Amino acid sequence: MPVPLAPYPTPPTPFTPPANAGTQSQLVCSGCRNLLLYPVGATSVCCAVCNAVTAVPPPGTEMAQLVCGGCHTLLMYIRGATSVQCSCCHTVNLAMEANQVAHVNCGNCRMLLMYQYGARSVKCAVCNFVTSVGVSIKSSLVLSLQSFMLRQ
Repeated sequence: MPVPLAPYPTPPTPFTPPANAGTQSQLVCSGCRNLLLYPVGATSVCCAVCNAVTAVPPPGTEMAQLVCGGCHTLLMYIRGATSVQCSCCHTVNLAMEANQVAHVNCGNCRMLLMYQYGARSVKCAVCNFVTSVGVSIKSSLVLSLQSFMLRQ
């Protein structure tokens, strides 16, 4: 007697996002640092991985990101904050706006370095070389003379 075969499973239906998918936002979990998606209007989000409850910033709050100097974790913070403490390694990171920083290549390994305006030198985290970034007296005299000559 023939044994009936089980019917083939129906192919899965393709995922179609809900109609209000555009009304979602994202933030970083305060516990495990995973990216969380939440509907706009929520006041807090519970992480499905670690069950930590993360407060949602008020609507219209601009967020910024930086990489922790201690453990290299991506941190998200409210734009305008002056410092951000990492929840993983507890390092307090200086948060600077784009107009408060400058860039220079390391004098040894050529790695692009970022430093605060006004600093005289910056130490490379890759090779530990200290690159001088301050304006020298000679170049400041040249700039002063050029400025003086342009005014006349």
